[in-house]
Amino acid sequence: MPSAGPDPVLSAEQAHLRRSRDFLRLMRDDVLSLRALGGDPVSEEYLKAELYRRAESLLDMPDTPLFFGRLDYESQARDPGDRDPGDRDPGDGVAGHRFHVGRRHVHDPDGHPVVIDWRAPVSRPFYRASPAEPMGLELRRRFGFSGGELTAYEDETFSYNDKRGPVPVSRILLNEIERPRSGPMRDIVATIQPDQDDIVRAEASETLCVQGAPGTGKTAVGLHRVAYLLYAHQARMNRGGVLVIGPNRAFLGYIRNVLPALGEASVAQVTVQDLVSAVPIRAADSDRAARIKGDARMALVLRRALWAGLAEPADAVVLPRGSRRWRVPVSELAGLVGELRDRGVRYGAGRDMLGHRIAHVILTRMEEAGESCDDRTHEAVRRTRPVRSAVDAIWPKADPVRLVLRLLSDPGALAAAADGVLDRAEQQAIRWEKPARGPASARWSAADAVLVDEAADLIERIPSLAHVVVDEAQDLSPMECRAVGRRCATGSATLLGDLAQGTSPAAATSWPQVLAHLGKAGAGLRVLDTGYRVPRQILDYASLLLAQVAPGLAPARSLRQDPGSLAVIEATADSLPGDLARVCSAAASRPGSAAVIVADEQVVSVSRLLRQAGVRHDVLGRVSGSGLTQATPTLATPTLATLTLVPVTLAKGLEFDDVIVVEPAQIAAAQSRGLHRLYVALTRAVSRLTVLHAEPLPEPLR
Repeated sequence: MPSAGPDPVLSAEQAHLRRSRDFLRLMRDDVLSLRALGGDPVSEEYLKAELYRRAESLLDMPDTPLFFGRLDYESQARDPGDRDPGDRDPGDGVAGHRFHVGRRHVHDPDGHPVVIDWRAPVSRPFYRASPAEPMGLELRRRFGFSGGELTAYEDETFSYNDKRGPVPVSRILLNEIERPRSGPMRDIVATIQPDQDDIVRAEASETLCVQGAPGTGKTAVGLHRVAYLLYAHQARMNRGGVLVIGPNRAFLGYIRNVLPALGEASVAQVTVQDLVSAVPIRAADSDRAARIKGDARMALVLRRALWAGLAEPADAVVLPRGSRRWRVPVSELAGLVGELRDRGVRYGAGRDMLGHRIAHVILTRMEEAGESCDDRTHEAVRRTRPVRSAVDAIWPKADPVRLVLRLLSDPGALAAAADGVLDRAEQQAIRWEKPARGPASARWSAADAVLVDEAADLIERIPSLAHVVVDEAQDLSPMECRAVGRRCATGSATLLGDLAQGTSPAAATSWPQVLAHLGKAGAGLRVLDTGYRVPRQILDYASLLLAQVAPGLAPARSLRQDPGSLAVIEATADSLPGDLARVCSAAASRPGSAAVIVADEQVVSVSRLLRQAGVRHDVLGRVSGSGLTQATPTLATPTLATLTLVPVTLAKGLEFDDVIVVEPAQIAAAQSRGLHRLYVALTRAVSRLTVLHAEPLPEPLR
């Protein structure tokens, strides 16, 4: 029998894709053809930069589909009584129209849209429509792609009298979710689910806290929320600024391509350490010292230490001017200082205001004596030596670095500021053993840098941004929460995390605590408990630890079943090297990404074993003779026959198709929150997890 011809529907959609790419190229050519004509050279440079950014945003990515879905709206309006509350009204301008939904807007030379941005209101039914709530649709079409080539389609039709329950999950959607991963994280714009869409499109002024189990897509949801806010509230977000904060630079390397793929390349992505980078980090605190320095009580200690620098006025201000001498007595100076302190102003603002207050008192007396005064007179008086000397003596300048340096180096200063706040043992735990001679010689820790940031805000207010996204927020100490909260004091925030994955010494045990320290106590809590990437067998195995690491959390559900996704291999001390080489070689030979996760102390020895066995691999982070150095870690891009060796402290937030966890008992015993780190390690796999051990497994996994 003759073979059937090409599918006419598929051919038509492929032709539409080719036309869309041609139109996108024309849009970019139009931008490149524009000349930057400004009124002055500076304006011209700004215009050139803006045109360049616009042209860059219109670059086509050949291996990424321009659209991934199509919406056909019904052509006839229904009786209002037959329409569900969530439906679009076909009389609102979309009736009878067809829209291809993609990552960016594309139009033809006449201005007619050929691809609609996924963030546009008209695109929302692609993520939300169901037989029970069609939202005005007649048909929803999903497309399958191989690279940038359209290869398949799948249609879902809607009957408005059909109130069926949920329909089976789209096969194309599942294929996209299960597609092997290689390299950095990719966007999920084609597979956003209704519970995720609610978070992505939440109001710009709303601060959200998202508790998300492994594989629920919380990181991707946070990034897509950024992209949505920059689209729907462009002026507000660009004016105020948007920031993404991740747990480490390896994580930031992993997510670096998501926002650019969605057309948003200008969003800053930093770690908390980058955020508070006023001092170089040269030391690490013990867990106990880190917990105390991260405690919110340290904010009061710093405030006391700062304001203790004020001095009681000792001398009156006497200002000779012409033939007269104007005098402000000590008692009046003390009253001015007390008034400013009672107002609760920042230290630096109070110092500046004191000079103005003294000048105002003098000008008032000059006017009472018949002199004519104006703003220039006020400023001249404020700048005179007697006034400036009085301000310096009463309200001296403060430097946040030197303030924290003195607090941690001087037992007397710390005892005075921490009296009744920290006990003697706590003061001893955070005090430096060797007092530093100056800021440059001090061995600052990451927690010390957060204290410097707190002190800096006590002196001068740190500007607020429009929106901040924080991933792995459960690991923020209260003082780190305050540092983040300062950056969104007048804006909003999206906090993403999982209490079961809290691994830092000061990790949170409840979200209300985190939100209170952030200054957003009234924020709403959203829960993502359906795993879309991690198979049920892996989640169920990892959830055996929940009773100990997070007793209040319910185990996550998974959309996927894969009976072959979990293997637990018991080896002997002698057979472990050979078993490790065999398992790693098999993992590295399969498509997608592969990783070996071990306790930090094992990185050097496991890397040596793999090299001896001829197994090619990259190491996440830099390895020295003494172990792992976490400074400036880099994310390897796994290829065929290559896998990544990951120290467990850098595994959080990453995902790999194939994961081998070696000696869980050593991971669990390495630190005070070792079981939490083990939970993280066990949930990094999205296709296959192998647990290899010679030592007995931790009790919950036996």
